[in-house]
Amino acid sequence: MNTLNLLFIGDIIGKPGLEFVQTWLPSLIQKYKADVVIANGENASDGKGLTSKEGELLFNLGVHVITGGNHTWDKFQSQEYIRTEPRALRPLNYPKGAHGNGYYILNSKLGKIAVINLQGRTYMASIDCPFRTADWVLSKIKSETNLIFVDFHAEATAEKIAMGLYLDGKVSAMVGTHTHIQTSDEKILSKGTGYITDVGMTGPYNSVIGMKVQAAINRFLFQTPQKYETAEGDIHIAGMFFKMDIKSGKTLEVERIFFPDFDKTLELKNGDN
Repeated sequence: MNTLNLLFIGDIIGKPGLEFVQTWLPSLIQKYKADVVIANGENASDGKGLTSKEGELLFNLGVHVITGGNHTWDKFQSQEYIRTEPRALRPLNYPKGAHGNGYYILNSKLGKIAVINLQGRTYMASIDCPFRTADWVLSKIKSETNLIFVDFHAEATAEKIAMGLYLDGKVSAMVGTHTHIQTSDEKILSKGTGYITDVGMTGPYNSVIGMKVQAAINRFLFQTPQKYETAEGDIHIAGMFFKMDIKSGKTLEVERIFFPDFDKTLELKNGDN
């Protein structure tokens, strides 16, 4: 076999997202004949962080590597888990000494594939430069494999686009995560890197990016902290599929996944014409 099929699941939000993944991930793995499955799990534990409970559930479902982001640190148990579980990543460009790994080299049935987790700095914490960190880690692992996947967890669209173009031809695929809203710009860049600006979230869309609506609105109304509670209802999976050439490391096919589709029908209320 000359190609590797990679399935990525976007930010999983709390219990609703996890339960939906439990139900549907096996079918997606079968549909896309996925050789490697990666998921962003930084919001898996009640919307904040990733503990051993959620991590082991995802690994048992067939996920090979779990990526993270700024919310990985929101629970103390998350820090302990990523310190001891090398397959559960946090962004590599956090300062030296932070718990956990920022990349993992997976020995898949079709050979090695490197998974790198990076975090942006625009409108986010002032951590180490993700671009220079990418250069460093690529120089370290390039001799081991041509198959390289990057989850770039960033707020600004421009920063994610810039990173994609910076890494074009250096990695097999780069996805943006964090903003929880799926973009429709999936493509293969000119030098062979599969790309999307943001994969979107896997969880409740009857929400404000996963949070209960009223609490989120109150944040804006009163400019004060509100209790974070994961919303419920209107659950969807957001993801990406990449077919990669094993020898060259380039992406050959990309497909954006959103399941099930939104119900776009407009219900006419009494008195509407």
